[in-house]
Amino acid sequence: MVGRFFAFLHRSCFKTAVRAVVQRVSEARVAVGGTIVGEIGRGLCVLLGVGQDDTERDADLLSRRIVGLRVFEDEAGRFDRSLDDVGGALLVVSQFTLLGDCRKGRRPSFTAAASPARAETLYEHFVARARDGAVPIATGRFGARMALTLVNDGPVTLLLDTAGEW
Repeated sequence: MVGRFFAFLHRSCFKTAVRAVVQRVSEARVAVGGTIVGEIGRGLCVLLGVGQDDTERDADLLSRRIVGLRVFEDEAGRFDRSLDDVGGALLVVSQFTLLGDCRKGRRPSFTAAASPARAETLYEHFVARARDGAVPIATGRFGARMALTLVNDGPVTLLLDTAGEW
């Protein structure tokens, strides 16, 4: 039993497909060089990391899952409302460091991260799929040094990936 648990941890934490940190926010903005390039009010801020073996199918799945997440409270205080239900927006920011492996030494290894060209393609694909719906989408600038400011509402922070989905 313990062996299977550690095998699960190893698989889900370090050999994943597209990975995202999702935070419910009352507001969020991302700036490049002091200029705001993306901004939302109430909604979800998504930090998105793309791995070497990720596919458009992975990006599709994660995009649908995030846009449909029911993490906003209903009248009873239960998580039962999605972005669309509450008129929220999505801010998507690329973050290759989500694929960092810190299990050995003190410096993260980013060998699991996709190449910049591949990561940008899948990041843009993720954003395009999110834009297929009615939810407003804002983004950062891929590959740029960005400053992200947000007010985490709740706080609610979730880690999602597509490992084991296929």
